[in-house]
Amino acid sequence: MTAPANISELETFLQAAPDTEVLEIAAADVNGILRGKRLPRTEIQKPFAESGMNFCASSLLLDSKGNVFTSVPYGGRDGDPDVLARAVAGSLAAVPWASVPSAQVLVETANQDGSPLFLDPRHVLRNALQPLTDMGLRPVIATELEFYLLEHDGREWRARLPRIPGSELPQDGLQYSVLEDLVDVDPFLAELAAVCRAQNIPAGAAVSEFAPGQFEINLHHVDDPALACDHAVLLKRAVKAIARQHDLAASFMAKPFEDSAGCGMHIHLSLLDEAGNNVFAGTSTDGQFSNTLRHAIGGMAATMPESMAIFAPNANSYRRYKPKTFVPMTPSWGPNHRHLAMRIPVSSNANTRVEHRVAGADANPYLVVAAILAGMHHGIVTAAEPGPMVQAGEEVTHDATLPIRWEYALDAYDAGKILPQYLGQDYHRVFVSCRREECDRFRAEVSNRDYEWYLRAV
Repeated sequence: MTAPANISELETFLQAAPDTEVLEIAAADVNGILRGKRLPRTEIQKPFAESGMNFCASSLLLDSKGNVFTSVPYGGRDGDPDVLARAVAGSLAAVPWASVPSAQVLVETANQDGSPLFLDPRHVLRNALQPLTDMGLRPVIATELEFYLLEHDGREWRARLPRIPGSELPQDGLQYSVLEDLVDVDPFLAELAAVCRAQNIPAGAAVSEFAPGQFEINLHHVDDPALACDHAVLLKRAVKAIARQHDLAASFMAKPFEDSAGCGMHIHLSLLDEAGNNVFAGTSTDGQFSNTLRHAIGGMAATMPESMAIFAPNANSYRRYKPKTFVPMTPSWGPNHRHLAMRIPVSSNANTRVEHRVAGADANPYLVVAAILAGMHHGIVTAAEPGPMVQAGEEVTHDATLPIRWEYALDAYDAGKILPQYLGQDYHRVFVSCRREECDRFRAEVSNRDYEWYLRAV
C-alpha cells in the first residue's frame, strides 16, 4: 500500500515549483467526495512532517450535502475532535487550473496516538486487502469512469450536446463512439490530458459514451489498490475543474437524466502471485478459466447483495438500474458480454482479468474496491462456485435479483455476514447507520416532483 510521504518529497517538488503559494490537502469522505483545506506557503510542510498535522475528523463522515450525521457520535456528539493527517507519498502535484501557483496532496488520517483512524476509507481498503496479501496475492486494478459534461440554459441543467458543424445548433441522437463528438470537446480533452500528465494520473483512452454529452476516461492498471483509487478520485476532481475552465459543469451522478444512459465505475482486476504470475490465467478442470478465477467470481457473486449499498450509495444511484441498459441487476458472469455484472474481457493469459460493472460513478472507489476484494478473498478460500456462465453473444434476461432499491440494499448490507469481517465491524456499523440517516433525510424532503404529480390532482 502507498506509504506516507516525507519532507524530502516536498523539498524536491518546491525545487521544481519554487513559486508555489498554496497547498491543498484532501481526503475522500464516506461518499468519495474530497474534503480538505488550503495551507499557505508558510505551513505547507505540516502534512509532510513525521508528526503530521491536525485534520477535522468529521470531514470523513459527512452526508452528500456536507452535513454531519446525528445517528453516530462522530463529528457531532463527540465534539468533532481533530485527528492527524499525513501526506500520501506520490500524490503531491501542481494544480494547473488554480489562479495562484498551487499544489495538492492527498492525506491519510490517524488517531492522535498514531493508530489508523477506522473512519478513513483508505484504512478500510487496507483492511480488506490484508487477507489477500497474507496469501501472497497482489491485485492489479484500473478504473473506468463515465461522466456527463453539462451546461445550463437559464432554467435547467442539460447535457452538453455536440454541435452541428458551422453552427451552435445541437446535434441530437445517441452517436455512440463517434469521433466527431470528441473533436467537439477537443479543448476540454486536451487540457484534461495535460493536467493528468502534470498530476501523474495515468489516463488512457477517452470514449464518447452511450448518450450525448457523456464520456468515459480509462485509467491504466497499477498494482496498488489504494493508488488506483487515488487516481479515480483525482481524475474526478480534474474533470470537474477543467470543465469549469470551459464554462461547463461535469457530473458523475449515476443517473442525471431519465432517458439517457447512467454513469458507471467499472473496475478491472487481476491477481498476481509472489512470482508475478497472473493466478486468473489458465483453465480449470472443466476447461473454463482457472479455478482461482471461478472461485473469485463465486465470492464476488456471494457478497454482491450485501455490497450494493456501497456500489450504489445514494438515492439517485438506484435510478441507474434499468433493464437493457448494460447495467447488471443480477450477479451474472462470463466472457466478453457487457450485460453481465462480472465480464471477462478478451485478453492474453497475462492480462486475464475481471471487469466488475455494478458500481456507479458516484460511489466511493476505496469502498467499492474493498468490497470487491473482500468478495474475491472469500470466494478463493471457500472455493465458492460462481453459478452458470453466460457465453459471449448469449441473450440474457434482465430480471433483478440484487437489491436495487436504497432501503432494500441497506437491509441487505446490514444483514450481511461476510463484509464486516473485511471492512471492520465498527466501520460496517457506522456506514449503514449514516447511509440510513441520509436516506431518511432525502425521503423527508418534499420535491418538485411531489407538486407536479400530486398537488393539484390530490
